[in-house]
Amino acid sequence: MNPEMAQTIALQALAWLVGNDELCPTFLGSTGSSADDIRARATDPAFQASVLDFITMDDNWVMAFCDSVGL
Repeated sequence: MNPEMAQTIALQALAWLVGNDELCPTFLGSTGSSADDIRARATDPAFQASVLDFITMDDNWVMAFCDSVGL
């Protein structure tokens, strides 16, 4: 996987997470992030990695995300 594809997947994961009304507050609470942080750091590779790390904490989250983007 090239870096551009990895970044695309990370941004898709972030969009999926933000659109998930049940899971997004859990992410914000567990990371101490705010909505402003999400906007400001969306293109930061370290922040993107934290989003992917969070989603991979639960197989159901991984499957739901992958299903939503066709992965």
